[in-house]
Amino acid sequence: MTNTDRPMPPLDGVVHRWVTVRGARLHLAESGSGEPVVLLHGFPQHWYAWRALVPLLAGDHRLICVDLRGFGWSEQTGRGYDTDGLGDDVIALLDELGLDRVTLVGHNWGAGVGFRLCQRAPERFRAFLALNMAHPWTRHRDVLPHLWRMWFTAFVEYPVVGRLVLRHWPAFTRYLLRRAVADRAVWREADLAEFTEAAQASAHAGQAMFWQYVVRDIPAGFRGVHRRRRPAVPTLVLGGALDPVIPPALLRGGAPEADGLTVRVVPGAGHHLHEERPELVAEALRELIAGAG
Repeated sequence: MTNTDRPMPPLDGVVHRWVTVRGARLHLAESGSGEPVVLLHGFPQHWYAWRALVPLLAGDHRLICVDLRGFGWSEQTGRGYDTDGLGDDVIALLDELGLDRVTLVGHNWGAGVGFRLCQRAPERFRAFLALNMAHPWTRHRDVLPHLWRMWFTAFVEYPVVGRLVLRHWPAFTRYLLRRAVADRAVWREADLAEFTEAAQASAHAGQAMFWQYVVRDIPAGFRGVHRRRRPAVPTLVLGGALDPVIPPALLRGGAPEADGLTVRVVPGAGHHLHEERPELVAEALRELIAGAG
């Protein structure tokens, strides 16, 4: 079974459609009306990651939950999983939808794509809310002591091996999801099963995205390529005080390169703020949009 053959989890008020951009058929889950907000999920999730936020925001916003290329119900292609490529998909999608400017929300890998988008095409984004992701202006001296936290990527990033792990070792994906939150009771069994099965179906995309990060983004990060670009989009980063992957130490730094950047740490929360504190995330987004004008 491919990722596009899997049954869709239900969510009231959501309309599904597919848009073809840059050689890939992308799936969108839309709800609500008003200020357009594009939401980009992280790994190993898909559009359904935003299920708790949709009812909180759909009354005042047009929510466009995108399945990144190869994930969820979007088409898996041979290539196109590097951060810039995934960002190009989003820009092309905005063009297809006729949206000149939107608010952007991203979690984890989706937030990484969001940072790149706001640097490359700031005119397309009114504001950006990044969840549980280090920003491009994090100081190297803060990163190095925490590299060990990325140990799990060694099981996913390598060609062939990574696809086998994701496809045939579902307990590993389930473990990553459970360890990432501060309180494991936040996960319903059905949700763990959904995201674990999704990771199996999108094994090629998952492995390819990690590998492209290794060969492209890590070298660029150490050269300081992206930190030279000042943020031109009002950006709020929310992190969890108990996040085992992106701890608060990785959210420090920023000045003077990032004077448009605000960082807040949420006490008692882990790596999935949209799952653990959806009301707080919704309120932070409303404040960010109101402040952006």
